[in-house]
Amino acid sequence: MGTAERRGATAASVAERSPVRRHREAPDHDIPADERAGEFTDEFRQPERQLWVEEPARRRRLPDPVRTSAVRAVLIISVTLIQAVVAFLCTMAGSWLAFPMVISSVVSTIVATWGVADVWVTRQVWNQRYGVVSEPSSTARALRRERRARRRTERVTRREQARTRRRGGAGQLSHP
Repeated sequence: MGTAERRGATAASVAERSPVRRHREAPDHDIPADERAGEFTDEFRQPERQLWVEEPARRRRLPDPVRTSAVRAVLIISVTLIQAVVAFLCTMAGSWLAFPMVISSVVSTIVATWGVADVWVTRQVWNQRYGVVSEPSSTARALRRERRARRRTERVTRREQARTRRRGGAGQLSHP
């Protein structure tokens, strides 16, 4: 006697529920999708989900040199904090290791300060060198605009000279 017979269910209702049960089970990942296609009816099929959904970034990514120095600074700071905790615990325990750990924590604090200053300096140098513009009145933007205008006028004069040469000098009042 099966479970359906014990509960008094008819064979038709058991057959109706079986695709639902099969669908809720984990899919067989080793069977290709085209072989499993006929397994479920369209009525019970769930829409396929994407594994990775691309979202637009809220802020721009840091430049590589700045990101490298920031990662370096974070690692140095984390090691410094771990050393400070170990020094505190060794001091509380009265261990002989307390004094060397306190000295190394002081040195690590100096190095961590250098790491943070390195991030700041690297960011400033990158901004100056590559002209990151954050304001409409930036000098970098004005310089770029002037450079573009100069190139545009040079192109126009070169075109005019080429056009004049093609005509054989026609249209010129005097020859240089």
